[in-house]
Amino acid sequence: MVFWEGYLSDEAMGTFAPIVVYWVYAGIYQLLPPLDHYRLHTRREEEEKNSVPLPKVIKGVLLQQLVQATVAHTLFLLTSKPSSSGITVQPSLLVQLVQIFVAMLVMDAWQYFVHRYMHYNKFLYRTVHSQHHRLVVPYAIGALYNHPLEGLLLDTFGGAISFLVSGMTARTAVIFFCFAVIKTVDDHCGLWLPGNIFHLVFQNNTAYHDIHHQLQGLKYNYSQPFFPIWDKILGTHMPYNLIRRPEGGFEARAVKD
Repeated sequence: MVFWEGYLSDEAMGTFAPIVVYWVYAGIYQLLPPLDHYRLHTRREEEEKNSVPLPKVIKGVLLQQLVQATVAHTLFLLTSKPSSSGITVQPSLLVQLVQIFVAMLVMDAWQYFVHRYMHYNKFLYRTVHSQHHRLVVPYAIGALYNHPLEGLLLDTFGGAISFLVSGMTARTAVIFFCFAVIKTVDDHCGLWLPGNIFHLVFQNNTAYHDIHHQLQGLKYNYSQPFFPIWDKILGTHMPYNLIRRPEGGFEARAVKD
């Protein structure tokens, strides 16, 4: 039993819930006070280094989400396997947890290799992936600001493959995709807040990804959104130290191995 049962189908919820969660969670970060003592970059750095205005970022994110929603809903409809009574049988909680973990590993692998290739292929970086890096100082609403082709290849296809390989139902996918969205937004929030559960549990977090957005880290820390496994295996892991700035806030300072 889930709270949306009787109101929305699992397929509709899996299509639209991640979009709603994105804007609610990113919106919370956007509405917070400046929190200068927890920022990884100063507000002046954000204004000077980011070359894309917020309205354009919002339009770009909405375009990607439109494509994602179309692909997700089609995928759910094609893979739905209701019983003779018209009800999809849900696996046990343990099986669902295993499926979510498998999906996390699959998504990490897909995104690592596609993301890395977009950096190593000069044409793809210049014409496609560089759009995301125009936000040198990441912030929450810009987490999914990508070129449409990158949004399709990296995020949409990555999510679809994770869903298919894990064998999860649309109901389990609601949880997985909402969690993945929250993690992605948090990785781009630009804040090192005390008690942030993602910073405590995941090595791949806000500061880790901030290194990748810095000039010296462009060819490191490709892993996203969950674990830094592939960076560590393939030699693209760049550790960092969190340094407290005298004027307030933190700096994620790369440490070469």
